Amino acid sequence: MQQEQFDLNAPYDPAAAEEGASATAGTPLAEDEDKATKDAMIEALRTVFDPEIPVNLYDLGLIYDIEQKENGDVGILMTLTTPACPVAGQMPGQVAQTVAAVDGVGAVQVTLTWNPPWTPEQMSDDARLILGF
Repeated sequence: MQQEQFDLNAPYDPAAAEEGASATAGTPLAEDEDKATKDAMIEALRTVFDPEIPVNLYDLGLIYDIEQKENGDVGILMTLTTPACPVAGQMPGQVAQTVAAVDGVGAVQVTLTWNPPWTPEQMSDDARLILGF
């Protein structure tokens, strides 16, 4: 599976923000390769920021689920603050690329969902402090 490059300056594409839209990155792990820990994936996710908000996606509460399969592939379910987010089409790809770059992670599929909708209550305490909530 080839890694795709995403242009964060690309125009907004409503189809990319539809329920169930997904992005993939990475390649399957070799059978003898050690799998990454969930903590390592979360640490990587904390490096991904919405360009308009000074808090990472994980602490904003936008990552709903991280599922690592036995073969090292990873499925991530995420949302964004709003379907009208101007980077809605790019963020799942950026998340997929970031997690796929973690040692011990195979192929990554990130799926976008709007249910349940994101609310500020989903933010970590650190995120609330930074944003003044």
